Amino acid sequence: MKPQFIKYLSDFKKLSEELASAKEPAVLKTLGKKQSTSTPTAEKIRQLEELEKTIAENKKLADSNEHDLAELAKEELKDLETKHQRLEGEIEEELLPKNPHDDKDVIMEIRAGAGGDEASLFAAELFRMYMRYAESRGWKNAMVSSSRNEVGGFKEVIFEVSATASASTDRQGPYAFLKFESGVHRVQRVPKTEKSGRVHTSTVTVAVLPVIPEEEFKIAPSDLKIETSTSRGAGGQSVNTTYSAIKITHLPTGITASSQDERSQIQNRAKALEVLTARVFAFEEEKKQRELTTKRKSQIGSGDRSEKIRTYNFPQDRVTDHRINQSFKQIAEILDGKLDDINAALQEANRKLLQDNADSSFGNT
Repeated sequence: MKPQFIKYLSDFKKLSEELASAKEPAVLKTLGKKQSTSTPTAEKIRQLEELEKTIAENKKLADSNEHDLAELAKEELKDLETKHQRLEGEIEEELLPKNPHDDKDVIMEIRAGAGGDEASLFAAELFRMYMRYAESRGWKNAMVSSSRNEVGGFKEVIFEVSATASASTDRQGPYAFLKFESGVHRVQRVPKTEKSGRVHTSTVTVAVLPVIPEEEFKIAPSDLKIETSTSRGAGGQSVNTTYSAIKITHLPTGITASSQDERSQIQNRAKALEVLTARVFAFEEEKKQRELTTKRKSQIGSGDRSEKIRTYNFPQDRVTDHRINQSFKQIAEILDGKLDDINAALQEANRKLLQDNADSSFGNT
């Protein structure tokens, strides 16, 4: 059996021992979750171990002097070795480094970049695209905050996508499917306001942040500054007279988050804190990633918001993802939420890169 498989079983045994001796609820929850997601792979390795023993026994029988028994053993060996090859491949796939946040919900932030009104209108189209994609997967959407302009576009829109119990799969939450959307999305088309028919290029930035549970990342209350105000509508006018809008500042980093779309101050505070936690966590993670350049190179998307990842070319009805240099037709369908083909291509390209740079240690699963 391969050394990485043996190490996995050894680490799994240590994890079980740690879980058995753990006392604190938060530690129990973390270790328990890790054990539950690791158990299927450990069971497969044990099955492989038993299968290898059976193969070894059949090889001995195949070399025996008893002709009928030897022929029977040879026939069984074909099936056993096919099963071994398939099971070994499944295990190797599962031991590829996994993003630890793939099972999490996400907070998405879409902001108009270069291009004025046209950029804001495309930001609104991307927002709708992600809404439709989430709906197609049975996920829930919840608005956190938004800022529209006079033409009906979004200067900024922040929303949460969360999985329902029926829509979630093992290790696969919204983040696993949406994480590759972070970066600069470029659109090339003739704006409705353009009378000369000239193609304009505009940009929109998208950030995808995993929702981080409190037990995984805590922010000290003393590091927070919380401000209240009346909610604002387009143009800055007050839309209510109660102080329900919330702005929270993380004093050590200066990172802020706001929420005003809920009527209740408590609800807005909870949403703003969730967004702030995700932003501060992402800030800390980005600092670590800058120190791990080789790891960044083993991923399709670094999550860098300044990285141009995709171009939507309307005149040619083509969407090109620059990270994999692959183009897709039918922009209208893609903007209607049909992202499965693009996502599958990105997932496959990322899997191949991870395979080339595989570090099959227990901690990466």
